[in-house]
Amino acid sequence: MAGLLSPGEALLPLATQAGSVSGVTTEMLVVFLVILGAIVLFITEWLPIDVTAIAIMVTLIVLEPWTQITPAEGISGFSSSATITVLAMLILSAGISQTGVVQIIGRKISGFAGESLNKQLLATIGVTGPVSGFINNTPVVAILVPVISDVAHKGKTSPSKLLIPLSYASQFGGMLTLIGTSTNILASDTAARLSGEYPALHAFDFFEFTILGVIVLITGSAYLLTIGHRLLPERVPVEEDYVEEYDIADYLAEVVVREGSPIVGQTVETAIEEAETDADILQLIRDGERFTEPLARKQIHAGDTLLIRASRDTLEQLAVADDLAIAGSVDTDEELDPEASDDQSIVEVVIPSRSFLVGETLTSSTFRQRYDGNVLALRSRGEVIRDRMNEITIRAGDTLLVQAESDSIDRLAQNRDFVLGHEAEDPDYRTDKIPHAIAIMFGVVGLVAIPWPFLGNALASLTGIEQLTMLAGLQQPILVTALAGVVAMVVAGVLKPNELYDSVDWDVIFLLAGVIPLGIALEQTGAAMLLGNLVATAADFLPVLLVLWLFYIATGLITEVISNNASVVLMIPVAAAAATAINANPFAFVLAVTFAASTAFLGPVGYQTNLFVYGPGGYKFTDYARVGAPLQLILSTVTVLGIALFWGI
Repeated sequence: MAGLLSPGEALLPLATQAGSVSGVTTEMLVVFLVILGAIVLFITEWLPIDVTAIAIMVTLIVLEPWTQITPAEGISGFSSSATITVLAMLILSAGISQTGVVQIIGRKISGFAGESLNKQLLATIGVTGPVSGFINNTPVVAILVPVISDVAHKGKTSPSKLLIPLSYASQFGGMLTLIGTSTNILASDTAARLSGEYPALHAFDFFEFTILGVIVLITGSAYLLTIGHRLLPERVPVEEDYVEEYDIADYLAEVVVREGSPIVGQTVETAIEEAETDADILQLIRDGERFTEPLARKQIHAGDTLLIRASRDTLEQLAVADDLAIAGSVDTDEELDPEASDDQSIVEVVIPSRSFLVGETLTSSTFRQRYDGNVLALRSRGEVIRDRMNEITIRAGDTLLVQAESDSIDRLAQNRDFVLGHEAEDPDYRTDKIPHAIAIMFGVVGLVAIPWPFLGNALASLTGIEQLTMLAGLQQPILVTALAGVVAMVVAGVLKPNELYDSVDWDVIFLLAGVIPLGIALEQTGAAMLLGNLVATAADFLPVLLVLWLFYIATGLITEVISNNASVVLMIPVAAAAATAINANPFAFVLAVTFAASTAFLGPVGYQTNLFVYGPGGYKFTDYARVGAPLQLILSTVTVLGIALFWGI
């Protein structure tokens, strides 16, 4: 047995013999194939994003002879400072959310905005942008979607006019500081890792690119306030009526159970075979009283009126088979539930990528049984689905139109598996903990952002107190202060210990852990250098500034088909290599990649905040490109010129 070789050892000589062709080695080809496979999985969503990330990690380790990724390097993403920092920041953002401070600020804008679209836009951008610089921008949008939808509803404005600006403003704001988005943190960590090979690179300071971030925020905001909103269609009617918006009037009808009907005496659960007929009993009306969920065990009597969701053909078949009298259709929300005007019994529910529903169907997830709610329609990638909904595999960004009792709506609102399209009535926020949460966030930021060594030396010189130089010891990396902030949140009662794990978007954490070794493989096999040299040939006939702009555009386009974090990991090593090859500033190229990956405007898939507003805004895929393409071109120019001005190229 001692003489046998492992598969990797047996194949290694073959790889060596293959040598290289035109500078492309076997190792590089293997890494390129892994990247290609990852891109295909990201685009097709054949596997959930976190599973794809783990598959990348395992593949790199299994193919170690070519990828040069050892098991220790393969799992290094889990111990990466970027991964741990993002995890801590997500928990801190959840703590802020639990206090309701962002929601309270959001509600204040309703009174300011009134019925003026310009004021509504100004308030939306004015709150979202700055807040997103200090709280991870993804949870900020999740918090504000229902708030801004209500602002639009009260201000007689289509939510379609405000929700894409909400998402875009969060991306502008995310570039104000290091912690505005997970992409910034990952880019900083990647730049620090490459600093040994490229001395010009270093980890980002907290306010490293704040000046440029402010310029991006102002430029992007001006565009949305003047041109952008004019390019957005009013997909959702101003006078919001879900029955009309989702066009489900033809799928809702009331039927009366006749005396001789075969379903008399049966329970609602057994009366109609939903799987066979694609029909669903939503309500039972008896003696003027409406019963919604839970309905399954309720017995049907002669004379009962049933509200059924079904197509016209199915309804007519049921009427004949079960001796039912079709009483009429339901054309408005009020007709659907006339007694629930104050109970918010119909609500849109957005499915974020972290939700347990992603990859499930309504049947396999037992959504109805869990939440006592009826799903009236499903909007997926801009298409409204009313037939065979229970068979549709749910994807991140899909929106369910749900009818339920107010207590069930409250349960949905409190569950991080869902983002509601409207605020629940009387949400249970820990408002008494607002001062604690704000103080903790100030501490997290202050210990990183304030130049304590400089301050200590200056005070020591002014006062003659040498001990003040010890203030330098207060300077801490964001990893340490963020973790300390998590502990402080629990000690102060802002978060409960059992809420820590629910606060984390684990798909984001696994994505980071999975793609980080992919970046290492690019670097160690020389694949990044090869791509960088190929790009560098463009400098033979293009000025360096234009090469920098091309990197920005290329990163933006890649981000639209894979995740922003994956695009940063792939592009930063290539950007650094290309910059070095043309004697340019690698740090400038890294910044261009970071900004481009954090501002994805061309579609709903490139950035999670775009998915959050996809359903509630009633958008089509092309709406993002219509308003986002000019914005992307404007910001690419402003950002590249800003980088050249402030950091040099």
